[in-house]
Amino acid sequence: MKKNVLLLETIADEALALLEENANVFEGYTEDGLNEVLVRVEIHAAITRGKGQIDKHLMDGCPDLEVVARCGVGLDNVDVAEATARKIRVVNAPGSNAATIAEHTLALMLMLMRNLYQSVERVKQHDWNWRNQYAGDELNGKTLGILGMGNIGKRVAKLGEAFGMKVLYWSRTTQNLPMDEILKQSDVISLHLPLTQETNEIIGAAQLALIKPTAFLINTARGALINHAALLDALNANTIAGFAADVLPDEPPVENLSVVQHPHALITPHTASLTAATYQRMCLLTVKNVLAILGGGAAELNSVYNRDSFI
Repeated sequence: MKKNVLLLETIADEALALLEENANVFEGYTEDGLNEVLVRVEIHAAITRGKGQIDKHLMDGCPDLEVVARCGVGLDNVDVAEATARKIRVVNAPGSNAATIAEHTLALMLMLMRNLYQSVERVKQHDWNWRNQYAGDELNGKTLGILGMGNIGKRVAKLGEAFGMKVLYWSRTTQNLPMDEILKQSDVISLHLPLTQETNEIIGAAQLALIKPTAFLINTARGALINHAALLDALNANTIAGFAADVLPDEPPVENLSVVQHPHALITPHTASLTAATYQRMCLLTVKNVLAILGGGAAELNSVYNRDSFI
């Protein structure tokens, strides 16, 4: 007998087809749609991507849940502690987006360092002579400071070294310098930390004050790692050279958000892991593991985030 799976967001077509072949799929993309499903269907699994919240309220409405899953890596939109307390397995796709987010990070790094965005815009405005006032630099020979050395941070470190950069790193478990020293010494600082109570606004006014005025800050992890009011102050005061990010504390941003509009900031709309190959890979891996658990089988061990609670 097929079990019932709740989708809180769309997933890749191939993953959806696999899910529909092996389970009864219900869509809860809106609050009204979700409530309608919950009052009439017993849900055994819930799948989200980055926005749909799998929290205590949802779990209360789905007392038969066996597994909750995110087609991605970070789990800040999943209440892992609550799920674990209820003996619900939590599935994600660790490592599946490391290569593409690392590439996106390097792209933002190059755009900032070489002032590529402004160069392209000037040529589109028929201002070829802007080259006479061009101000840009290169990554080769610069110091890259990485905060967070998980799969993505390690990949960024390798790419930085390939560009001839000296790499410094810090995480909660491994480091070659204290974080304050990395902030002081680096020409580019790249954030790759998970969002937790300890890392929320880990970059605030005090940390921004340590960064060199010629240095760039890049965030492709989570927007709330940075205090954006303090960041805006630093950008306005020219105490850092620029900022680039694929994530913001609130997405989409409120209209005319100052950091987004700032001339020394480059913001992309949380697209680093949305390449066709990675999106499909994340969704397929997640769906396969959810179906394995619903069928009484074993998911890939590393994909069950709270696996230690089920040993």
